[in-house]
Amino acid sequence: MKQVGNFQIDVNGFQSLYHNPLDVPIHFMEREEESLVGETVLDRELAMTRVGGDAELLKEIAILFLDDYPSALSDLHQALDRGDAGAVERTAHGLKGSVSNFGASTAVEAARSIEDLGRTQKLGEVAQVLSTLELALAALRPELESL
Repeated sequence: MKQVGNFQIDVNGFQSLYHNPLDVPIHFMEREEESLVGETVLDRELAMTRVGGDAELLKEIAILFLDDYPSALSDLHQALDRGDAGAVERTAHGLKGSVSNFGASTAVEAARSIEDLGRTQKLGEVAQVLSTLELALAALRPELESL
């Protein structure tokens, strides 16, 4: 477990690579766990473009996302525990769309990979990518809180 902000992130096996069934970009798979800590993950320019330059709207969207994403992660874990590939796919798809508003590419790539793994029913490969997603979201959180 690794403390990132207020979160305990399970990063066991984070650096051990699995095969690349979805052509996940290698730079995404080979990231070291510490590489996200302290890294700027919010693309402010892209995020501002997505809200038409309205900083208050971006802040509101960030607040909603911060309130909702822990529930989405919990739903992903529960779907994975149940072996429900469809729920994994749907939940990851929704999370991917939400986090893309902030241009957080590592989180978007991880959510997209989880969505694809759910679609292809390769649930045994989700856990490692889910750890990456959790770490990326934990790194994004303080940036969104500072808006």
